Amino acid sequence: MSDGYPTAAQKQALRLICDHEPMPADRLAEELVATRAPSGNPGYAPAIARTAATLAWRLHAQGFIAETGEGAWRTTMSGRELIACPGGGS
Repeated sequence: MSDGYPTAAQKQALRLICDHEPMPADRLAEELVATRAPSGNPGYAPAIARTAATLAWRLHAQGFIAETGEGAWRTTMSGRELIACPGGGS
């Protein structure tokens, strides 16, 4: 986290959640891996997938996403405004 301001990675995760909400936590990890350039390093995809939980936690702490109660994430109005995402959310 960058002093309360979302990083590029957080905004990317927020955009993915907004585009596919409600988004289950495990799907966020899959989407993050799919949007990254492939790497020959076998640990690359698992490392990117592990960051999903951290990104979601930070977005939640900043009030940009909310839990649905079903193990998924949904953008809040603040989150949608941050990335100019139309509709949806809670």
